Amino acid sequence: MSSQIRGGTRWKRFALVMVPTVVATAAVGVGLAQGALAASFSVSGQSFKVTADQLHGHNFVQYGSVATGKSLDGKDAAHAVAVSGFSDATITNMCQSVVTPNLPFGLGDVTLQLHAGTDAKHPVEATNLYLDVESLDADATFKNIDIGVAAGDAGIQKGTEKKVNPNGFAQRAEEATLTHVKQTAWATTAGTFKLSNLSLRLKSGDQECY
Repeated sequence: MSSQIRGGTRWKRFALVMVPTVVATAAVGVGLAQGALAASFSVSGQSFKVTADQLHGHNFVQYGSVATGKSLDGKDAAHAVAVSGFSDATITNMCQSVVTPNLPFGLGDVTLQLHAGTDAKHPVEATNLYLDVESLDADATFKNIDIGVAAGDAGIQKGTEKKVNPNGFAQRAEEATLTHVKQTAWATTAGTFKLSNLSLRLKSGDQECY
């Protein structure tokens, strides 16, 4: 019984956050060796923060949807999100972070922080990239933008049709360039995700990307 108490809910939360991240990190290593990575990132029902100096992509689409999953206590959870999609994209100086609070054994808050694409000549590269975004701050430039199209015409992400009104509001553009990006997201999916100069660290305290 004492070992169960010592593990506690907070330790289980830490495990829920860390296990998929460790698995993803192992997959990243294999993917980098092969040159590309099929990716789907979500952090056990937690939102995570991302910054980048620049995100440049083609065939941009954006529409409303719902991100679903399990919360840290195991209950079903849903969050309204704006899905931003690109057929291909490059990301310069990307930082991704998530905090696990109040860990036992005196660890307190622990932040997992990931950096990639820190060399402007070797940015992060992605194909079929979709971001389930809760908030976004950036300077944005769009080429040939079309605002107010039906989501079904904009290019709904495969597998999300049941979560999206195909006649709902959406926008699209041939190209999109976002600089000084700060975003909070619930999930990221990509056909391939190539992370150059990958660095992953666990840090004591709340040390998110912003």
